[in-house]
Amino acid sequence: MASAFLTTATTPTSLSFTSSSIFLSSHQFHIQKFNFPILPLTAATTSLSISCKASPIPVLNFSGEKVGESFLDLRSAPPSTARAVVHRAVVTDLQNKRRGTASTLTRAEVSGGGRKPYPQKKTGRARRGSNRTPLRPGGGVIFGPKPRDWSVKINRKEKRLAISTAVASAASSAVVVEDFAAEFAEKPRTREFIAAMKRWGLDPKEKAMFLMTEVPENVRLSSRNIGTLKMHTPRTLNLFDILDADKLVLTQGAVDYLNQRYGADYLGSDDEDEEEEDDYEGDEEGAVDGEEGTATEDSDVVN
Repeated sequence: MASAFLTTATTPTSLSFTSSSIFLSSHQFHIQKFNFPILPLTAATTSLSISCKASPIPVLNFSGEKVGESFLDLRSAPPSTARAVVHRAVVTDLQNKRRGTASTLTRAEVSGGGRKPYPQKKTGRARRGSNRTPLRPGGGVIFGPKPRDWSVKINRKEKRLAISTAVASAASSAVVVEDFAAEFAEKPRTREFIAAMKRWGLDPKEKAMFLMTEVPENVRLSSRNIGTLKMHTPRTLNLFDILDADKLVLTQGAVDYLNQRYGADYLGSDDEDEEEEDDYEGDEEGAVDGEEGTATEDSDVVN
């Protein structure tokens, strides 16, 4: 199937929940219009995605100096369907995180209530057959929650398209940095990490997401006390954190991974997607079981 290629001269619109035109009503806000060539709707020209090459992204070193440029050439959903694709993927991720263990007791399950509290007549009060009625404190719950499975399914290609669309849209607020793991080789330093963020044009009080091919231990310890920062690898990359972040920070290895994994020429198989999902679930469980509450030396907590 042929794909339409779009080269944008201006920075694309962000997909964040607060500022994106994709998640806002057109009755109250101005929606940017995109002009595409009108092609005949044939089997050869109909496509669900387009290849979008964003504007060049500056590459900064650890000192904050520009040393080059990088590009993100990702497969992106057309503007007419981008909102629906991203919304469906976000809802799927959030619903699949629900445990579904909430449970309440009905009047048949609450203990007690076997004896009639008082006679039916001659008391001047409303008739009552049980103390466990939902109308009294301690009684059962009407139509309360019961354990259920909230999980929903989404096509792997659709989920992959939603992530690539979100990353392509967030390219306007993205910055590429050189590998800085060697700067924290001796010991973790949160203060130095915050100083590096400021040199890269990042506000420690704004939400930022780092995407690295591998997160060294000292880098993880240096950044874990910064509450507005999230550090991800390709196995833990998720759509919600991409949309929730105000700034997107990538390493050159992460850019190469995104162009290869979510580019227009990707020819991966479903087996790779299954392995990636299994690894992501394993990382989430390990992160929950292996969390530590100790703070690093010379760490500054940013609220």
